[in-house]
Amino acid sequence: MGKPNPPIDLKLLPMTAEVGELGELFIGSVGVSELASEFGTPLFVYDEAHVKHKLLEAKSAFGANVAYASKAFICKYLVGLVHEAGIKIDVSTGGELSHCLLSGFDPGRIVFHGNNKSSMELTSAISAGVGVIVIDSLDEIERIERLAILNPVSEPINVMLRLTPGIEAHTHEYIRTGQHDSKFGFSINSEIAPMAVNRILNNDALKLLGFHFHIGSLIFKLDGYLEAIKAVADFIKDYKIEQLVIGGGLGVRYLNDDPDISITAWAEYIKQSARQCGIDEEIEITAEPGRSIVASAAITVYTVGTIKKIKDIRTYVSVDGGMSDNPRPVLYSSGYEAFVPTRTLADRPMKCRIVGKHCESGDILVNEAMLPEDTAVGDLLATPVTGAYGYSMASNYNKVPRPSVVFVHNGNAREVVRRETMQDLMRLDL
Repeated sequence: MGKPNPPIDLKLLPMTAEVGELGELFIGSVGVSELASEFGTPLFVYDEAHVKHKLLEAKSAFGANVAYASKAFICKYLVGLVHEAGIKIDVSTGGELSHCLLSGFDPGRIVFHGNNKSSMELTSAISAGVGVIVIDSLDEIERIERLAILNPVSEPINVMLRLTPGIEAHTHEYIRTGQHDSKFGFSINSEIAPMAVNRILNNDALKLLGFHFHIGSLIFKLDGYLEAIKAVADFIKDYKIEQLVIGGGLGVRYLNDDPDISITAWAEYIKQSARQCGIDEEIEITAEPGRSIVASAAITVYTVGTIKKIKDIRTYVSVDGGMSDNPRPVLYSSGYEAFVPTRTLADRPMKCRIVGKHCESGDILVNEAMLPEDTAVGDLLATPVTGAYGYSMASNYNKVPRPSVVFVHNGNAREVVRRETMQDLMRLDL
């Protein structure tokens, strides 16, 4: 018998999560076991009300020019919710751009990012009339200039310049992006940044709307933003601009002990910091949240397939997914909680390691999980806060089909991304 460990903290679950009389978890008034029975497992379950609430909170906090960072998770249905919220969406590849355009999103409200945009991607963006292109290199300026000559446009192309402020955010090194040693943007300590600005200002085909920076992801210590704003304030003061975009990166609560910072509190801190650093009040301060919109809106539901107890070492609990539907633990040693959603309020005294079905010893979902002592083969198992960088980073490693994605709302379940079939896995083979 392990040490007593309390049930899952319900604050980690989506906002409409409720526990029924028998201990079963309901989201959007739909039972998780019912969803698993209908759609199978692994299964991503999103709380639609939660997503809508976060989108509107972001709009209220930063204004209508705030952009949802689609890399966190994108599908046609979610693009529609972003459209309904009346905010922008940011993309960083031609694939994400096409997904938004094919979903009917207003191209004028698309922000196009990326450190290595190809001429083909830029052509697609300019032809579609995207709202703004965030320039990341001198090579990119050359490509846009060349395209503007070959295909003249009636109005200047709106652009922003991505700056690297030289800030090492308090987060995993793989998701830091604001340090000078970065593949992203123009270092404010180099002569190339002002060179890039002057090149844009001297080209009638381009219009400089403002500047952008992003210091990293999963950030809880907000003072990094203050330091970044201090660093860029002196650089941008000589230019007449409309916007300063501070990117995204706000941390969300994955574990019981993690802090919980709202988008509203984040926005207030950012705006106060900007004014404190002397940034003109006429310059709009906005952001590009992704994780903080969708991460806590979803859980992933698995089925336990094997329980292996190795005496005096550990217990392994194997589920029917793994690193193919959530690579974050493998990439960043990310931590998650876990629980049995049919016994949501049960104590979790059994210490174990939750692993996937892939042929890798590193295929670990939760390194040190706590589960009910009576967890058995065939039980459902859930990990909360998986709405960001789960499905969007999913793969077919070992030819495992990617899961289904379901949105639940007011007692209804809508499958928005179907489960891949074995035939799907062969569709590219010639």
